[in-house]
Amino acid sequence: MAGNLYILCPGQGAQIVAMGKAAFDASPAAREIFQTAGRVLGFDLSAVCFAGPQDRLNQTDISQPAIYVASIASFRHAIETGLFDAAAVSAYAGLSLGEYTALHLAGVFNFEEGLRLVALRGKYMQEAAVATPSSMVAVVGADEPTVHKLCAEAAGGEVLVPANFNAPGQIVVSGTTAACQRFIKAAEAAGVRTVPLAVAGAFHSALMQTAADKMNQELAKVTFSRPAKTVYSNVTAKPHDDPDSIKRLLVEQIVSPVRWDQTMALLAAGEARLIELSPGRTLAGLAKRINRRLVVESLG
Repeated sequence: MAGNLYILCPGQGAQIVAMGKAAFDASPAAREIFQTAGRVLGFDLSAVCFAGPQDRLNQTDISQPAIYVASIASFRHAIETGLFDAAAVSAYAGLSLGEYTALHLAGVFNFEEGLRLVALRGKYMQEAAVATPSSMVAVVGADEPTVHKLCAEAAGGEVLVPANFNAPGQIVVSGTTAACQRFIKAAEAAGVRTVPLAVAGAFHSALMQTAADKMNQELAKVTFSRPAKTVYSNVTAKPHDDPDSIKRLLVEQIVSPVRWDQTMALLAAGEARLIELSPGRTLAGLAKRINRRLVVESLG
């Protein structure tokens, strides 16, 4: 097929019981990824991924390494079965946590180092979520200026900000629990539909600053390589460049909004083949909202 090949890497929220099991059963390469993950983490991650329970899989400190591992296992399985050639990939893009998957696949760090960082990221974000009662709310059908206006009206001196620009008409806000409740009421009064999300806390907001500070210390200890392929930053929606700026942007990403809509608009600009790694089909759904002509093959 003519055009570019783009690999999309899912983020937190895509986790589901049995994730990665089909690849594990069918592929020695995928099986090795899960086995290595168990050694790095010190527990059998495959057991949690394959059998749950869902409540445990939903915990931030579990779901983040689980998605990272399942996504990379699905990539290895796809390569092994000839679905595509890794050398043919033009660029990688990952939603939030998925940015780590993308960076690993582009050669910035090895699998084990990435898993260690992702596990710490999940741990620190879970701790920050527990420290302050907070949440996230999806906003359906409203544009960016409207969401900013509603946040300003409902904040009441507390943290309340747009956190994910997923697609036109789909924005997620993060804030304290009370501020999110006020936002829902203000949105209802303005005729804007909202959906409260079942998440541990206000990701991609200032309430995650302690997690960002701890990750900054961890990232300073590791050596990154320059990406061998294009990888898009969640913060800037532009390609990553040198290793130092990658580390800085990974820290910023924890407290900054995710510009997924801008990244996908860039990928949709020309003729391309898009493949979404396991688990789930979330990114395929968002792609349709951005450009109905886009077709995304979901390995999940």
